[in-house]
Amino acid sequence: MFSVVHGFSVPKSVRKRGAARLAAAAVVTGLVAGSAIAGAGAAVADTPGQQHQGGAVATIKGLDPDASDRAVIHQQGGDRPVAAGLFQMVVDGGGTLRTYCIDIHNPTQQAAKYQETPWSGTSLSGNPDAGKIRWILEHSYPQVNDLTALAKSAGLKGQLTNGTAAAATQVAIWRFSDHVQVDAVDGQAKDLADWLTKSAQSVDEPKASLTLDNPAVSGKAGTKLGPVTVRTNADKVSVTPSEELKAAGIKVVDKAGKVVTGAKNGSQLFFDVPAGAQPGSGTLSVQATTQVPVGRAFASESKSQTQILAGSSDSTVTAVAKATWAKQGAIPAVSAMKNCAKGGVDITATNKGDEAFTFKLAGFTYTIGAGKSKTVTVPVAEDQAYDFVITGPNGFKQEFKGVLDCKTGTGTTTPSSQPSPASAGGTSSGGSTGGDLAETGSSSSTPMIAGIAVALVAIGGGAVFFLRRKKAGTAGH
Repeated sequence: MFSVVHGFSVPKSVRKRGAARLAAAAVVTGLVAGSAIAGAGAAVADTPGQQHQGGAVATIKGLDPDASDRAVIHQQGGDRPVAAGLFQMVVDGGGTLRTYCIDIHNPTQQAAKYQETPWSGTSLSGNPDAGKIRWILEHSYPQVNDLTALAKSAGLKGQLTNGTAAAATQVAIWRFSDHVQVDAVDGQAKDLADWLTKSAQSVDEPKASLTLDNPAVSGKAGTKLGPVTVRTNADKVSVTPSEELKAAGIKVVDKAGKVVTGAKNGSQLFFDVPAGAQPGSGTLSVQATTQVPVGRAFASESKSQTQILAGSSDSTVTAVAKATWAKQGAIPAVSAMKNCAKGGVDITATNKGDEAFTFKLAGFTYTIGAGKSKTVTVPVAEDQAYDFVITGPNGFKQEFKGVLDCKTGTGTTTPSSQPSPASAGGTSSGGSTGGDLAETGSSSSTPMIAGIAVALVAIGGGAVFFLRRKKAGTAGH
């Protein structure tokens, strides 16, 4: 049974994107590891710091000037013009994505890096209308590329262009993602947005393009560690062991013990650790080329506005799993995942050793027995940048960092006369889509919130969790 930390007084953040961004700050102390983690592993090149669950990683280029048009937000104090349409992203390793914004009051940041993310780690978590957004994506532009057919389905009398169809789709999405009063300026686009809003039905979240179940495993030398299960929509994936695995004589095998270099959806992978292997850690990576499913969310670790996928070319997708092995003692494996429903980050530790692993958290003591697991939710304020580092003896290190971005903007900011380099209410990179359109979101003077410090202090070779104060990127002008 997993145990979730309780007893915290989690502050309610005050979210304002504009001249100032304020949030309640909390300091959680007294996270003390109560027992040693024996044989956690030799120093190795670690996996990427973000708790990426796998899939596509991409860099945003900006709003597509050929697939965008004008819209207006109806808000207290007067209507606010914005640009609405499709964004373009370039995938690491090859491929392109087209996305819509699902955070109207937050700007995009130039060349921001995005990761394919479960809805549970974004503002879609707990949004009862999230499934309707996916329906809109599947029944409008660019998935429906025949604009004559789209206009006919919506009962429109006039014609659509790529720009007006994209603007209408974005407007309908904003009504469900941000629950704002917003309309397209073009008459045909306004009618299409109204039809999409009225017709939308709830559809389940799409599965990831590529992810691994059980991405952190541990166990004794002389056994097969796992399974790590592949989940993908690709026909096949390549499987590559890290140099640390190769140096330790560890092979990646299937359930029958056969060495594998490729896998498919549902394949189970194991780390075959020789009995004489010295304590250590290593990773395997899986990679494929596939189209990312429509409706997957994309989140940035730099507070750039969250996006949702409208279309994908064949793109490179990746995922990584880590193994830790030792001969005796407590042998933990650690993974992390954002949990917007609980306002924090879930840190899951599994102990496959022969000794219990005990730690204290804010006066509470938690013990992970041999062969047991426990999940601890570390509270993090909204908009807060965090950096958890978990260390153990023999140079073992695991890091998870990011920004908790679980809410959409409040819409209380004052529009700027100059758009950001790439924003829903501004320009694409290198050009304007409407000279007098105001920026959607904050200015470059927006400060990052004061940090939360969360420490898990080691005793006798235990784990260390700490949170460093970060400064997020800003939207330039």
